Amino acid sequence: MNSATREAYGAALAELGRTNPDVVALDADLAGSTKSATFGAENPGRFFDMGIAEADMVGTAAGLATCGKVPFASSFAVFCTGRAFEQIRNSVCNPNLNVTVVGSHAGPSCGEDGSSHQAVEDIAIMRSLPNMCVVVPADDVEARLATIALAEHVGPAYLRVARLASPTVHDEDYEFDLLRGDLLRDGDDVTVVACGMMVPRALEAAERLEAEGVSAQVVNMHTIKPIDADLLEECARKTGKVVTIEEGTIVGGLGTAVAEALSERYPVPVRRIGMPDVFGTSGGGAELLDHFGLNASHIVEVAHELCQ
Repeated sequence: MNSATREAYGAALAELGRTNPDVVALDADLAGSTKSATFGAENPGRFFDMGIAEADMVGTAAGLATCGKVPFASSFAVFCTGRAFEQIRNSVCNPNLNVTVVGSHAGPSCGEDGSSHQAVEDIAIMRSLPNMCVVVPADDVEARLATIALAEHVGPAYLRVARLASPTVHDEDYEFDLLRGDLLRDGDDVTVVACGMMVPRALEAAERLEAEGVSAQVVNMHTIKPIDADLLEECARKTGKVVTIEEGTIVGGLGTAVAEALSERYPVPVRRIGMPDVFGTSGGGAELLDHFGLNASHIVEVAHELCQ
């Protein structure tokens, strides 16, 4: 099954609206794309379209949080983490308020809109903020569970969801734990740590590596901050080699977070796959993922290099 995590987020937000009267949703003139419109159609009195004004959206969400509401503020990732950074920093993270900022259409898979709309730095920006929790679900099942979990989470959060549909890797009885990474596949030779749309690609790479004599374990690191350093150390001790892959910049993103954790806990060679300190470009979403080497073939190549 292929589904976009933004679709699952919209459905989960509407589900929360039916069970939790304190949940409110805000959007910045993109509700049809971020899928918060589903919530708005069912709860017009709890939905606020702030127009093309992300800073106002986040400031309003912070005010609603001080009144006991549970706000989800959605926009394209490049806008909600860029235009509204000061408000997220000073009005949400500094007072440690219960606001979830939802960045949709992140990474080069956003596609034809080009570099101006393809947030590659959003994970790095958000994980730099004190009190912020950063979550990048791997598929529709996890996106739904993450949205529900973040409604109960105490403190600021950033939920990153994708425009493109991608394969579902979890079954319906999957138990999501916000603070624990998800070991999807065990192995002995190398560990592949992935998040978001890269998780299915990591699993594909592991299958190909097995056929070529390399045993790879795959970790879905859905929560990048706070990162599950215990699981990373356990994996590093077992395989001694780590490859990370993310749909964003390697400067400050998942790869950096993994390298930081392991450098303090159990240093091993870490190779990072992601956007190599460049902006995106225009093209089809799937085409751009291949263009930047965000695919199973590149994981296989890097894993072989590490295992030589």
